[in-house]
Amino acid sequence: MPKAVRFDEYGGIDVLKVVEVPQPEPGAGQVLVQVKAAGINPGEAKIRDGLLHSMWPATFPSGEGSDLAGVVARVGSGVTAFQPGDEVIGYVDTRAAQAEYVVVEAEDLTPKPPAVPWDVAGALKVAGTTAVAMVRAVGAGSGDTVVVAGAAGGVGVIAVQLARLAGATVIGLASEPNHEWLRAHDIIPVTYGDGVVERIRAAAPSGKVDAFLDTVGGDYVQLAVDDLAVPASRVDTIVSFDAVKKFGVKAEGGAAVPGAGTLAELAELIAAGQLDVPIFATYPLDQVQDAYRRLAEGHLLGKIVLIP
Repeated sequence: MPKAVRFDEYGGIDVLKVVEVPQPEPGAGQVLVQVKAAGINPGEAKIRDGLLHSMWPATFPSGEGSDLAGVVARVGSGVTAFQPGDEVIGYVDTRAAQAEYVVVEAEDLTPKPPAVPWDVAGALKVAGTTAVAMVRAVGAGSGDTVVVAGAAGGVGVIAVQLARLAGATVIGLASEPNHEWLRAHDIIPVTYGDGVVERIRAAAPSGKVDAFLDTVGGDYVQLAVDDLAVPASRVDTIVSFDAVKKFGVKAEGGAAVPGAGTLAELAELIAAGQLDVPIFATYPLDQVQDAYRRLAEGHLLGKIVLIP
């Protein structure tokens, strides 16, 4: 029997387990995918902890994960876009991606270009669509100076590159060990912490910041609006939802863009060598607890991926 990640109650990382489950069967309009890689995301840890129960309550036993890439094993009735053996990138809204096999809606899949590695493909959906939505939300473009807080995180590493591709000058807030990667991708690195406003102003070509992307939380929205005088309409946060009401900034994330279509666009950029998605570490499915422990420690460059 195939294996899948499960948890039977809200709690810490120790509630996660890998168990044998019945083989999933695709229904009409669905595809059974043999998973080759499945990314993990901070939001999944919050769901497991019960912190998002009011928005996304878990039904127990619950699976985990949205991002995935794999090979089509079977197709359900009415599916003509894919056939067994096809390599695909996709996602599920059923919290089931961290498994050896998963049923996916055909409309939530896109072909995987051969040049895109499995681990990158499996880590792409949540971070990638969120980064696309954030960059679009603030209208990043030529002549702009854009600051990205959390520039080395899963969303940040993609957002800084997309803003740069849009023609903006990009300042990435990150810890010193990640500055070399940022510089290599034509991003101006700035260390966060005390004095960050002065360092941002010094790094900005004109001393002025036009847009701000917050993937971290804390006081960054207030810093952007009050200290850097960025218009609220050009600030987007995916963390500080209380600041959205207080300052009138945006809170657009992955739900604001088409899923499979955006995945296809990102995959083509990766295949063309225009977008780099760094993989911090990969773990076997059986080591899911270790993977989430490392995620919780933070200070990652890019993504952590499970390999079933």
